Amino acid sequence: MEYKWTVLTVTTVGVLMSGIDGRIVVIGLPTVAAALRADAEQAIWFTQAYTIGSTIALLFIGRASDIFGRVKIYSIGFLIFTLGSLLTALSGNPTDFILARIFQGLGSAALFANSAAIITDAFPSGELGLALGTNQVAFRAGAMAGLTVSGLILSFLDWRYLFYINIPIGLFGTVWAAKRLKEVGTHERGAPMDWVGFVLFTTFITSLLLALSFAAYGTETELVAGLGVLSGISILLFSFIERKKKDPLLDLRLLRIREYAGGITAQTLSSVAFGAFLLLVSLYLQLVQGESPLQAGISVVPFDIAFLAVGPISGRLSDRYGVIKFTTSGLAVVSLALYLFSTLSPTAPYSTLVLYLIVFGIGMGLFTSPNMSSVMGSVPPSRRGVASALRATTFNVGLTLSYNLVILVLAFYMPYSTITSIIAASNVQAIPEASRILFANSLDKVYLALAAVNLVAIAPSVLRGERVRQHQEPAGNSNTAVIASESTD
Repeated sequence: MEYKWTVLTVTTVGVLMSGIDGRIVVIGLPTVAAALRADAEQAIWFTQAYTIGSTIALLFIGRASDIFGRVKIYSIGFLIFTLGSLLTALSGNPTDFILARIFQGLGSAALFANSAAIITDAFPSGELGLALGTNQVAFRAGAMAGLTVSGLILSFLDWRYLFYINIPIGLFGTVWAAKRLKEVGTHERGAPMDWVGFVLFTTFITSLLLALSFAAYGTETELVAGLGVLSGISILLFSFIERKKKDPLLDLRLLRIREYAGGITAQTLSSVAFGAFLLLVSLYLQLVQGESPLQAGISVVPFDIAFLAVGPISGRLSDRYGVIKFTTSGLAVVSLALYLFSTLSPTAPYSTLVLYLIVFGIGMGLFTSPNMSSVMGSVPPSRRGVASALRATTFNVGLTLSYNLVILVLAFYMPYSTITSIIAASNVQAIPEASRILFANSLDKVYLALAAVNLVAIAPSVLRGERVRQHQEPAGNSNTAVIASESTD
């Protein structure tokens, strides 16, 4: 088998596992929250802990990958993710569960930071959109499996088996990656690690995400303000020091590449709109319409089918005709879908939900693969590890913002105690009808807020320009290379 296809199949296992795990938690959240006696804040942290864990180490992992090799770090990530799954399954209370999810997120960071970079190393630019699109199809296939498998598990087994399922997949992926992948990309072997930059950036991203989360939950303003100040000081020092470093953790010249900067900005805003979407739909189906976890999982499959149908085609066509028309139209369609969801009533027929899910899936399919191809194809080969890590970092920040925005909007329209009682309810019969209706109406306002954020993403998507040519760095002299990319206006 030609090596590029080996790369695609191996990385597919990683994203397949990630897809399964992410959606399992979405569907199983009410059940896990009830079993561990978690309140609304802790329940949301079940999802946010994984995102924060996979965010705080991304840039460090990306830089380490550029120095030590992407394949090596990718394989280690598989092992950490698998161990994190085991610890999550063994959790006995909300705190243990949250800590285990953070550890699991660290493993996923190594997978996400390197998967796109390894594929970009192996595939020619003319096939990159197709390869990344196929990888995204695998993620959606895993997500679809996660929906149905989680429902089946919760119907017959304890919730802990939601995470036990990752262990055999993770062990297989770890061994397969170590045996079949090889280092073919450009690296900076022997370059020193920027530990000062790592500490400053980790302090910045951790304090930022915690400040955003605590602000959403109405925690003491002094704590939120202190974390905000710490975050601001850390990023200012980080930016000042990195510009003077010969071997920085993050080469800030990457942000001068308009295609790269525009692509990750559009992606960040899109992830704010998308991050909590499927969780909201799952909560609506289970806590408003009274569906079981299995029914809810099957009910949202039309979204994945639409994404699977459109994603690879969009990626392939963008290789030929350029990315902007696909990314921009995709964002517009997603905003339309979110508006349509804001019109759902508590008794809306399933046929209406299916139509809206398909529209949303088409929009995400149009946007995701071309945007990732644009971002990863715009950077020099030796910077792909850290460039992919920064892309994943901004994506995860968007996910965290999405959950925070949900809590803020919901809390504006209904009491926090009511939100907690609904999410922690053991079954829909335990929720008063008035509370269910109020919850459904409040979800409408959340969808409108997400639609507005997603519309803003259109501007950076358009302003990135189409690529004309990229100035590659001189061979063997990556430290003095000029990172630049010219774009049309």
